[in-house]
Amino acid sequence: MASLAFPVDAAGVVRRARQIPSTNCDARPPRTPIVLLVVHNISLPPDQFGGEDIIRLFTNRLDPDSHPAYAALRDLQVSSHFLIRRTGELIQFVSCLQRAWHAGVSSWRGRSECNAFSIGIELEGCDTRIFEDAQYEVLVALANSLYQTYPIKAIVGHSDIAPGRKTDPGPCFDWARVRPFVPDCPSEACSG
Repeated sequence: MASLAFPVDAAGVVRRARQIPSTNCDARPPRTPIVLLVVHNISLPPDQFGGEDIIRLFTNRLDPDSHPAYAALRDLQVSSHFLIRRTGELIQFVSCLQRAWHAGVSSWRGRSECNAFSIGIELEGCDTRIFEDAQYEVLVALANSLYQTYPIKAIVGHSDIAPGRKTDPGPCFDWARVRPFVPDCPSEACSG
């Protein structure tokens, strides 16, 4: 893992990531530091991997009629800062300096609207399948780069900031593979 590095430039861009810009973002509130990393999982179609539909969703090009599960996604405008594919490929959709629309209704330590002060990292996956070694390696390396660049205080799951509404990254995500390598990984999230 030590050989992986994903430096973040002054524009909030990880140049080693594949860049696919999303318009599903806006400016962060003034003087709002980035203090939280939020880990998600996503698969489109559900429980299927490797296609381009996640990219299409985040870039508003997903055809809601192309799969029965997509009807609920019609007119949805969402994004994330990063996506880590099953292969370990890192894709960036939104600059870290911008607010990506990944968390929805959320709260962390008494603060609502987590999008304002967080960075979203999607893992290509689902609640019922284990994640790949390459995904953990890239996640840890990316998280450490983000910790070095911003005043990050914690890394949590989407389920931690939207309990009852979200389950990701899910029961198959192994927080124990992250905890030893990421500073200040909170015990409530990393206890598995």
